[in-house]
Amino acid sequence: MEKRKGDQNLGKLNKPGKKTAKRREWRGFKDTMYDFSRWLHNLLVMSKFIMKPTTIKAMFTYRWFGNYLAAFDYIDRHVEGVRGEQLRIAHIEYDSIVEHLTQTMDTLFKCDKRIGNKHGKYDELNKKLVIMDENGMMVIATGFPNLKFLSKEVPAIYTGSTIAQDGVLHYIETAEEFQIPGDVCPMPCAELGCAIDEDYPICGVCAVHCNTTCDGSLMGNQIEDRHDDLPSFTMAAPMRHQQKSVLAYSRDQIVEAIHFIEKHTGEKWDWDAFARNMKTYNAQNALFQEWMEMNKTDYPQVVNNNVMLYRDAEYMVISGRDPSFLKFDQEITDLAKKGYKEKRLPCKEVRHRALVWGVHAQYYTAFNQWLSNCWGIVCLCDMLSFTLTKPINYEDHEQALLDLGEYNMNMIMRNHSNGGYEVGVEQLWQYCEEYHADMVIMYEHIGCKSMAGYHGLLEEEGRKRGIHIVWVYHALMNPTKATRKDMREDVNRYMKTVLREEPLDPSLV
Repeated sequence: MEKRKGDQNLGKLNKPGKKTAKRREWRGFKDTMYDFSRWLHNLLVMSKFIMKPTTIKAMFTYRWFGNYLAAFDYIDRHVEGVRGEQLRIAHIEYDSIVEHLTQTMDTLFKCDKRIGNKHGKYDELNKKLVIMDENGMMVIATGFPNLKFLSKEVPAIYTGSTIAQDGVLHYIETAEEFQIPGDVCPMPCAELGCAIDEDYPICGVCAVHCNTTCDGSLMGNQIEDRHDDLPSFTMAAPMRHQQKSVLAYSRDQIVEAIHFIEKHTGEKWDWDAFARNMKTYNAQNALFQEWMEMNKTDYPQVVNNNVMLYRDAEYMVISGRDPSFLKFDQEITDLAKKGYKEKRLPCKEVRHRALVWGVHAQYYTAFNQWLSNCWGIVCLCDMLSFTLTKPINYEDHEQALLDLGEYNMNMIMRNHSNGGYEVGVEQLWQYCEEYHADMVIMYEHIGCKSMAGYHGLLEEEGRKRGIHIVWVYHALMNPTKATRKDMREDVNRYMKTVLREEPLDPSLV
């Protein structure tokens, strides 16, 4: 067990029976001062954002905006127990996301007909704004340097439910009042409820939807179209995405989406801009592969939420369009190499090397950090982070379109949980072998049927390979159906009864 400076019983930092902390975590002088300096940095970023007139109006217009009051607590929970290089990696990632998200919301509020653009002040900016589905392939934006591609669902639903665990319950209940069944996935249900409530910014010149993660997304898109009153196009990912015979269809979907955007914005696809952005994107993917190679060793460095949440933002939102993220990735790589060279462990003790499979709970993304602090379970990578890592050809235009088509075929969720046995089950064992994982944290989203049929197969194959399958039940964005405590208890029960282990930090059980 590695000796570490600072608090050892992290559970005692919280006030008894309450969610709030008594004080900030003590990590030793150097790390505590660094952590506090980044807290001040984020306070400055958010203060500048909140003082803008459009933001002040948004505070009193949109219910979901209140979720961001918990942003500081959210970051604190995701760096709990973290020291040294791991702490610095975490803050590079979370702080960059904070800045990017405030910029996104600033643009949305400026273009919003209810707020900044009520009298046409930002008409020219709004004419350059394309609304993308939160699960859409943002890589398509890289060929339109003069346009802005933003998602309204990300700040309203996706990030809001991540920061505040009950952040979208109102929208779920609103959708259910309109006879949407209670067992529908909470994500499209919340998005639908937000549209019914007319709680999205009204902006943009056109919208691009997709059919991922599942058909539930299509349900929400139809209502959102009525809310937005914008021309829209659905860029469909083929269901049989493992078959090369559908690649031509997927490529054609990309071309049609490009033509749709050109038609409604007046902008033309720019191959030079695409090449510049793809060089950045490919370089980011190359650095990600370096992180993963380190994670296959005894001294993994970019682990838990440091890989999962950041990677999700990078390939789903940034997609090479912001060169500053390549700089951040290089800084992360340098820190990771330093930690690896000095044989630093990512947590106090590594008892189990785990892969995370299935879709994580939006209302408890800090769960992976709890696994490390409480039980010494280090999550090396997750299912979604294995998405879209192949380099994209930007020199041969036809091959570039085929590569984009392949990306569209393998979009988030389509490639694993909704992709069939080969990618949903067999690839898991391949990754376990590569990463020397002895455990799988198997998320079971009770509102999604995609992975439910694999339950017995995963148990059987896991036993054959000597891999522990720990099932953790959750409801994605609805903590009333499976609480954070329930999720922790799923792990506690397995660790105590099956593995007969005692927690590293009993105060967190």
